[in-house]
Amino acid sequence: MKILMLHGINHNMFGKRDPKQYGTITLDEINASLDALGKELGVTVENFQTNSEGEMSERIHKGYFDNVDAVLINAGAWTHYSYGIRDALAVLTCPIVEVHMSNIHAREEFRHHSVFGQIVTGQICGFGADSYLLALRAGVNAAKAAKKA
Repeated sequence: MKILMLHGINHNMFGKRDPKQYGTITLDEINASLDALGKELGVTVENFQTNSEGEMSERIHKGYFDNVDAVLINAGAWTHYSYGIRDALAVLTCPIVEVHMSNIHAREEFRHHSVFGQIVTGQICGFGADSYLLALRAGVNAAKAAKKA
């Protein structure tokens, strides 16, 4: 089973950016945790990060052609306004799990709305770096359920 983890804009700055919201964990540490849990679950996790909206859309398209089993996405600020990324995600036929380290509903009002909300399988937020691990478990379970259906 192949799981695609998409990290959005500014995530390469985890560990430096707003430690009150995101802690001091780095993107490399998050990816290592995902890879380790993936091995436990018997799945392959591919991690991808970009600060370019076009590159993100291209990687989503590639995920479609690669027949990934599930997509996890933390698009960062793009979550709240990128209809281009939303439209790219809508092409996918696999489960999509939206993930955020912070509780976006307890932050600034503009963060309360996700333009992906209507097309994702589910959303996990507010558990810090553990949000990613919860999202991976949810994505794997949703992919298994989809294969049985």
